[in-house]
Amino acid sequence: MIERTFDIPFIARLALREKQIQQNYRPIIAVHKWFARRPGTLFRGLLLSEFVEKPLQKSFYESNSLPGIRVADPFMGGGTPLLEANRIGCDVVGCDINPMAYWIVKQELEHLDLDKYSASAWELRAEIERRIGPLYRTKCAICGNGEAHVKYFLWVKILPCEKCGKLIDLFPGYLISKDRRHPKNVLVCGKCGALSETDNRESPGACSACGQELRISGPATRNHCACPYCKTLNRYPRPEKGPLGHRLFALEYYCPSCKPGHKGRFFKSPDKEDLRKVRDAARGWQKMDPSSIPEDAILPGDESDRLFRWGYTHYHEMFNDRQKLALELSCRLILSQPDQRVQNALATNLSDLLRYQNLLCRYDTMALKSLDIFSVHGFPVGLIQCESNFLGIRDEKRNVSIGSGGWSNIIDKFTKAKEYCDTPFEIVHHSGKKIRQDIPGEWIGDHDNGSGRPKRSVDIACIDAAEKKIAGGSLDAVFTDPPYFGNVQYAELMDFCYIWLRTLLGRTVAAFEPQSTRNAKELTGNENMKRDIVHFAEGLSSVYRKMADALKPGAPFVFTYHHNAQQAYYPVAVALLDARLTCSASFPCPAEMGASIHISHTKSSIVDTVFVSRTIGRISRKLIPDSPQGLADIVSKDLECLRESGLNPTKGDARCIIFGHLTRLAVWSLRSDWDERLNTLDRLKRVENWIEQFGGIQGVEAFLEGGSKILPPIQKVLIAEDRSPYGEDEDQVSF
Repeated sequence: MIERTFDIPFIARLALREKQIQQNYRPIIAVHKWFARRPGTLFRGLLLSEFVEKPLQKSFYESNSLPGIRVADPFMGGGTPLLEANRIGCDVVGCDINPMAYWIVKQELEHLDLDKYSASAWELRAEIERRIGPLYRTKCAICGNGEAHVKYFLWVKILPCEKCGKLIDLFPGYLISKDRRHPKNVLVCGKCGALSETDNRESPGACSACGQELRISGPATRNHCACPYCKTLNRYPRPEKGPLGHRLFALEYYCPSCKPGHKGRFFKSPDKEDLRKVRDAARGWQKMDPSSIPEDAILPGDESDRLFRWGYTHYHEMFNDRQKLALELSCRLILSQPDQRVQNALATNLSDLLRYQNLLCRYDTMALKSLDIFSVHGFPVGLIQCESNFLGIRDEKRNVSIGSGGWSNIIDKFTKAKEYCDTPFEIVHHSGKKIRQDIPGEWIGDHDNGSGRPKRSVDIACIDAAEKKIAGGSLDAVFTDPPYFGNVQYAELMDFCYIWLRTLLGRTVAAFEPQSTRNAKELTGNENMKRDIVHFAEGLSSVYRKMADALKPGAPFVFTYHHNAQQAYYPVAVALLDARLTCSASFPCPAEMGASIHISHTKSSIVDTVFVSRTIGRISRKLIPDSPQGLADIVSKDLECLRESGLNPTKGDARCIIFGHLTRLAVWSLRSDWDERLNTLDRLKRVENWIEQFGGIQGVEAFLEGGSKILPPIQKVLIAEDRSPYGEDEDQVSF
């Protein structure tokens, strides 16, 4: 059972490594973007700890087969728990209220003829190149080769001056490339637009073309920019006048002829031919009679309101003419595909491709690549836009794609994802090396790749889990990562992709009937939809009660949770108590990537609490302390386990661990006289009062060894070698 055999340092170490570059450890996630995916290694470890009677460090790297075990995930999101359960032969039941989540998991689990898909995908790309490939070529500034490939087109927003009417470039800064992955810093001249390279960012010198003094900082700041012609101070954006225009000012390209002897990247200002191709794309788009470009209006929302402030009212306004031309061609070719599963896969590819093919992508001046629209969990509208090569650039000799954001990149990633389904593997770290270890006999899907083995039961639905019909006592386990009471609006963000899939496949996919992925029952805080903590608690409770009724007696209900505020844990306790579930254990595990833009060098936590709960069972007596000091001892051991895994826990990490334990103890103490008939606010208040009376987080922090001074304030990830497993045999208390 998990309570006795789960190995915190072992799994935490694997999870920590996986989250640094998750696509290498779990390529399946490349089927399509989803947010905040939890580590597959964590859920594999939990499943094996529960159902396999071997030490976890042994069973983890062995082939496992658990036919007849039925596992459910009521909040399947990107599908991690279901994928891990399906991989080891379990029957799976999954629900999600978001049609994009449903679709992504469906594409992950459905068997696909990879040969047929690959042939169709590369034929599609070849046909697009035949029709519009020249729009993505440029003349090399070094050798004059006119067939060099553009990797990225860089655009600056422009604004007509309120007084003189001349167009103003809204440069927030003139630096294109830092001297990290390119030998020198590259700057654009604010006067003539030429590019210059310099060794010194502090004193960049003069423009190599016009002699104007180069500058790092630009004139656009704090939503104002002075006109260089009449000096009038102009405000931006101007939503009443619609989205701002754009001007192409630079290209990063790739010249196969020059690359062998060239150090760094290739940059140039657009020449007359480059600008002519922009006009050609516009004319090509004007001649089209588009049938696949969605006309959907942007709906109001906590995140989408930001788009309104920049004048966007419809999603199609977030693409330039070249992108719309390429996307329309792609849609037509996808719809001509006769094989339904291949068509579905290609449509999913296009949906994922949209992340890089829009006017909200930015250019990373250090990494020198496009940042997709979801690189932060919002709609970031910047002043410099990055347009990726729609086709992708292929190095045929090395059989790899160059750059990011094109069809070839998406095809490569998707192919590796589905190959992983046929031959899943784990990454073993040994003597500083990463070794791929295949796990023969395991596979992911509704049926495997032609071996003749029995099909697996895959029952997934786009539905509120509280409404899913599941027979009582039919589940062997629930493993899930539920929503947390936060304001990251995944549905608002996913509408950006959903409207395209709905336009392409809406006639054949029942889940795509709604106009939007947004749903009033979604369990996130949302000011626009008036969803508060009561809504969250009631929704969570209804699902937990449904799943608890479907579980066999004593079967585990396991879920991860993470939030930086104690208040957000009260609904979790209420849901568990309403469902008559008791927490028999809680463990910490890294679940976020420390290098994420929204986490790196912040006080945010990357650690989840893993709650293990059952209707009947036993709990270790030492896990039921009666004082903040006793709980601090448990937290100290958890922190030490994380240090053994290679993570240096921060204050934020420690607080999340404490929140988890306080929630677990509140459930234990309140369960005997809990009355779910009380109104929701009163039930939440009962949990809050118990935690405050126990001493709250301040009471526990006061007893941590050395106080909070032992914990660093910000995230910094280190990796350590394996050490001992966690846990001891001890007295058990039945519940």
